[in-house]
Amino acid sequence: MTKRKPVDSDLDGTGQGGSGDVVVVREQLVERTCAWCGAPVAYTGKGRPPRYCKPAHRRRASELRTAQMRADRPVSEGGRSTEPVREVVERTILRTVPAPTPAPAPVRPAQRLSGAPYTLPEDAVEWVQALAALRADLDNPKIAPFREYIARACEKTARALREDGSEAPGVDPAWAGVNARPDSGGP
Repeated sequence: MTKRKPVDSDLDGTGQGGSGDVVVVREQLVERTCAWCGAPVAYTGKGRPPRYCKPAHRRRASELRTAQMRADRPVSEGGRSTEPVREVVERTILRTVPAPTPAPAPVRPAQRLSGAPYTLPEDAVEWVQALAALRADLDNPKIAPFREYIARACEKTARALREDGSEAPGVDPAWAGVNARPDSGGP
C-alpha cells in the first residue's frame, strides 16, 4: 500500500524537511501471527492475508465462533441454559439368592470282575483282570473316545515291561490260566 501525503516534519532527522515536501511511505504486510496458535504466517502479497497457519486451526476457530453464537442465543431458540443441570437417577437393587445346591450324585465306584469296589490293582493278577475288563468294554461310550490314548499308554507300558530285564524267580500260581500271548484267547 502506497500513501502520498505532504509532510511538515523532519522524517529523516537531518533537519531538512520543509513544508510542501512530498514523502512516499510504502507499507507491505510480510508476516502476521496465526489467530489460533500464534505461530508466524507468511504472506506473499497477493490476495487476502491469511489469518491461520493451518486449515485445522481455521476450522477450530470457526467451530468455537459458531458454538459461542449458539450458546449466546436464548434458551427458547436452542441456546444454553444458565440453570444448573438436574439429574434423575433410578436406583435398582438386585438381590441374589443362591439356589439350593442339589445333593451330589452318589459316586459309584467301578467294580472288579469279582464284584469288589475298584481300586488300583495291587498285584499282577489284578492288573491282568483290569486289562481284561478294559478289553471287554472297549465299545463303552465313556471309553471309546479314548481308545487311541489307552492303546498308546498300553504300548508304552508293555515296552517298559519288556525292557526291565529283571527275571521273575518263578511263575505265580495265579497266572496258571493266563496265556502269555494276547491273541490266543486269554482273559
